[in-house]
Amino acid sequence: MKGWCGKLLRVNLTKVATSVEEIDQRMMRDYLGGRGLGARYLYNEIDPQIDPLSKENKLIFAAGPVTGTTALAASRYEVVTKAPLTGTIGGANSAGFWGPELKFAGYDMIIFEGISDEPVYLWIDNEKAEIRSAIHLWGEDTFTTQKKIWEETNKKARVACIGPAGEKLVKFACIINDNGRAAGRGGVGAVMGSKKLKAIAVRGTNRVPVADKDYLSNVVKKAWAELPKPQKLTEYGTAYVLEFVNAIGALPTRNWQAGIFEGADKIGAEAVKRILLKKAACCFSCPMACGRETEVNESGFDGKGPGAEYEGLASLGSACGIDNLAAIMKAYYICNELGMDVMSAGYTVALAMEMAEKGYLPEEDVGLKLNFGNAPAMVELVRKMGNREGFGNILAEGSYILAERYGHLELSVTVKKQEPAAYDPRGMQGIGLAYATSTRGACHMRSQMEDIDGFAMTNNPALFGLPLGSQDRLATTGKAAYLIVMENDKAVIDSMGICAFMSAYKMGLEYVLTVLAAVTGVSYGVCNYLKTGERIWNLERLFNLKAGFTAKDDTLPKRFLEEPLAEGPSKGNVCKLEKMKQEYYQLRGWDDQGVPTEKKLRELGLINS
Repeated sequence: MKGWCGKLLRVNLTKVATSVEEIDQRMMRDYLGGRGLGARYLYNEIDPQIDPLSKENKLIFAAGPVTGTTALAASRYEVVTKAPLTGTIGGANSAGFWGPELKFAGYDMIIFEGISDEPVYLWIDNEKAEIRSAIHLWGEDTFTTQKKIWEETNKKARVACIGPAGEKLVKFACIINDNGRAAGRGGVGAVMGSKKLKAIAVRGTNRVPVADKDYLSNVVKKAWAELPKPQKLTEYGTAYVLEFVNAIGALPTRNWQAGIFEGADKIGAEAVKRILLKKAACCFSCPMACGRETEVNESGFDGKGPGAEYEGLASLGSACGIDNLAAIMKAYYICNELGMDVMSAGYTVALAMEMAEKGYLPEEDVGLKLNFGNAPAMVELVRKMGNREGFGNILAEGSYILAERYGHLELSVTVKKQEPAAYDPRGMQGIGLAYATSTRGACHMRSQMEDIDGFAMTNNPALFGLPLGSQDRLATTGKAAYLIVMENDKAVIDSMGICAFMSAYKMGLEYVLTVLAAVTGVSYGVCNYLKTGERIWNLERLFNLKAGFTAKDDTLPKRFLEEPLAEGPSKGNVCKLEKMKQEYYQLRGWDDQGVPTEKKLRELGLINS
């Protein structure tokens, strides 16, 4: 089979040893790569009940068969581990150029096991792999780390690394590659830090083997020519979403107490473009260039770097009641430098602000006056949490632990202890079901259900030709059926190694299936494509069940279920989860407790699991 290199690199940090293994061809066919293959290996090799920061946990970096080919946006790789923030299976996806470089070096995956006695980094130069000391890099930020590793290895090397947040085991520390691309969620950077692994530098000079190069080239040229132009993503990046979500009353505002932010125009796409933007940035083989390179010249908030994307503008901005774009970007830059998820960081500060305003958080504990709209305080708390300084040491555990510590869990807006994306399910019912059922805690990128709920985007009859239900954002009918198809599709996309913006429902299923066949030589077909995604989803579900999660954990915060929005187009709504959840379980082939039935497991080839 083509597309795959067929090899994984196993790195035992305890023994300071590396070895190369062949990957079973059937496993590659059934799970593809990336998220799916990583989940299969993790499930096989660890006990789901282990401590995520113990030596027993493993850390897997996995590219997909399409990663590194000429297919559109074939840039993605997945980090798979047990997540310290949630305790679930952890999957964090990143783009840039690191994933393709791993393939060019001849590997589909790296599996790290054990814990090093001292800080190290891994240097891969084609087939050669070397564990090197990183004592001199420990404590450095992600950008400095990359520069120093370039000096020691190769200027063309691609580097994935952690910053001080990962070293200090911040529960939502991320892994940064290529100057600001992040494997962001769940605390994968903390797992890397627990292993004293500072970075992985890769240089490869090979090409990814492709089954039919000419056919792939023709398919890609046709798809590129048919992409709608101009693209909002190219002009504005994901920031263009902010004012739309605000207009429907679903923008997280002041720790989700409201869905409309009066300062949205000051932190939205036009403001970013007018005030901050230096240039657009793109990942490997990308036609969109949705990335932003920005610069702030305001005293006290000066800086430059990648960003701003929608999620950071919401979590550090509207959720904290802040309309100072310079301050938001300063906090964004700090998150990238320290290696920290901007979503969890921002919402944790937002919770602290609400608790302080309600008198639940003593000022002497925080060390500064805290209230919504206090931009300097927000920036300072982000810095402190990334370094575990003072009150930041508590914030570094995440918003759930903060609320629990001070006895106000009713204010925690998390699912399985992870903060959600910037879409309020009281104004987008289906995204609430997506948050509740996601295999990695509250997450939109396990389904992209917001595109159905909020943007009413379906133009793919091969996927959505069945009468699945209403796309009305406030309706619940049929949302479970929509969500399942979206989850299965996204599981395959994450496993192929292509960007979510190239998913089957956006580009068309025919395009994705054709690319997969042209690269691998394997013809999947519609049913097998979706069945592959379903297999991956159910495997992740089995991991979480073994880790101790139950149907009771497939729920939403009290605020979403019991506190109606007070104003705007979504006024008076709560998320009506329970009916959707039971329909979801039934359509998934699970029992009423959310456990896959024996029939379903046999159908998916998972019965031995």
